[in-house]
Amino acid sequence: MWRLALLLLPLPALADSLVATRTIRAHSQLSADDMTLVAMEIPEALSDPATAIGLETRVAIYAGKPIQAQDLGPSTVIERNQIISLTYRAGGLRILTEGRALGRGGVGEMIEVMNLTSRTKVSGQIGADGMVYVGPPS
Repeated sequence: MWRLALLLLPLPALADSLVATRTIRAHSQLSADDMTLVAMEIPEALSDPATAIGLETRVAIYAGKPIQAQDLGPSTVIERNQIISLTYRAGGLRILTEGRALGRGGVGEMIEVMNLTSRTKVSGQIGADGMVYVGPPS
């Protein structure tokens, strides 16, 4: 009787977790060959390879270690110290100048930039065109 009760009790479902198949250096773009699914639930590990393929690692991920969302980000389009176009837009006003990136980042990320004309630090969002946009969202 107790065996029947054990069979009818709900068991926790095991989830697959994504782990690195080799050591992956920081700032590397992930491909399907870099990861594999293992049949165990690892806290904070991704479970779908499609969510990680094409993203860039922010830190080194060692072979056999879980791949976590906070360790990944969009591919970098702006490198630290790169001279970039800095754009301020507000209504019909648009100001273009040059700036020096104080960090690195991908499309949609916020980075700090030093305006080369005024030497002022500003924060802006990286656009798909590689420009950094400062000011109210349009």
